[in-house]
Amino acid sequence: MNRGMPWSREVDKVMDRLIHTRYDLHQMPELAFHENNTASYVKTRLEELGLDCRTGIVETGIAAYIPGSQGRKTYCFRADMDALEVMELNEVPFRSQNTGFMHACGHDGHMAILLGFAEVLTRGGYQLRDNVLLLFQPGEEGPGGAEKIINTGLLDEFKVDEIYGLHLFPGIEQGKLGIRPGPMMAQNSEIDITVWGENAHGGTPHAGRDALITAANLLLSYQTIVSRNLNPLDPAVISFGKMQGGEVRNMVARKAVLEGTIRIFREETYAILKQRLLEIAHGMEITYNCEIDVDLREMYPAVNNPPELVEEWIQAQGKEYVVLTDPVMLAEDFAFYQQKYQGVFFFLGTRNEEKGLIHSLHHGRFNFDDQVLATGVQAFLNILIHKAAFDF
Repeated sequence: MNRGMPWSREVDKVMDRLIHTRYDLHQMPELAFHENNTASYVKTRLEELGLDCRTGIVETGIAAYIPGSQGRKTYCFRADMDALEVMELNEVPFRSQNTGFMHACGHDGHMAILLGFAEVLTRGGYQLRDNVLLLFQPGEEGPGGAEKIINTGLLDEFKVDEIYGLHLFPGIEQGKLGIRPGPMMAQNSEIDITVWGENAHGGTPHAGRDALITAANLLLSYQTIVSRNLNPLDPAVISFGKMQGGEVRNMVARKAVLEGTIRIFREETYAILKQRLLEIAHGMEITYNCEIDVDLREMYPAVNNPPELVEEWIQAQGKEYVVLTDPVMLAEDFAFYQQKYQGVFFFLGTRNEEKGLIHSLHHGRFNFDDQVLATGVQAFLNILIHKAAFDF
């Protein structure tokens, strides 16, 4: 039984294939830029629909172009292809067959939705006025396939006017769609800190320079940056998830490493965080007579939805099926497209407590109900209907 936003007869007709497509893709998870079996599967499905494919885009990406009768505008719809190095914990018939890897972020669902959308467009009786570009993008999880695709000139070649993407999201009830005008998902950076000290026997610590002590104090000091240097109304996160150092129990550590992430929504905020990270590291070098290397790598910009396009998108979906979300500190490389093209990114709700489908993205038990797929196809279709991109 459908929950939430209804779908059309044309979408209902492709439901069985949608489900089997997702099951197939879920069993073949592959990491960024190595999605070879995935790409072969997607290519076969698109060709079965009579579509010509552009393959090998930044290694494994695929695009299919559907020209409209008038070709006034070109709308691009994107799905990401890569999986994660996560052990699947779900006991389902379609569980991952690539041990140690899993579509734990729902990209199998994204691809199935785009393939189902392609089937509706080619076999659903719709006559396109405008052009549609279907884009299957590798490497969203890192290091950013979107930016690489932009650099190929593909979207310029097809004269893309607007681009749309979605993401399955367990923070929103199944059958609902989530969106936010303006900043919706965070800009992220990676931080690697290496502390260099000097070895000494554990019984004579005064003869060495302890990298572990310095790293521990760095970790504690860095946690004060957000709380004591930023306006409390300016969202930001500094999180370190890995700390490693030392060689043996009875030796003063020569080296220690901290690895973490930054999440913010404004460039001005990032500038403050970067300055304080470097200043604190320099102070620790003086205090503990050691050397500290700080490597800051800027990854993805913030997902920023144009308010006027969001309002139009809400009208297309129906306000009763839309949830206005708070900004989230997750990152998404769709943001690169938005820096050059008009684009909207939205969430597709998957939370279903009755079925126990509540686990977070990147969790080994992340899963979603089959009917979510049809909602995703309908959401894409609603955009084109609202844009009057069809002849009826």
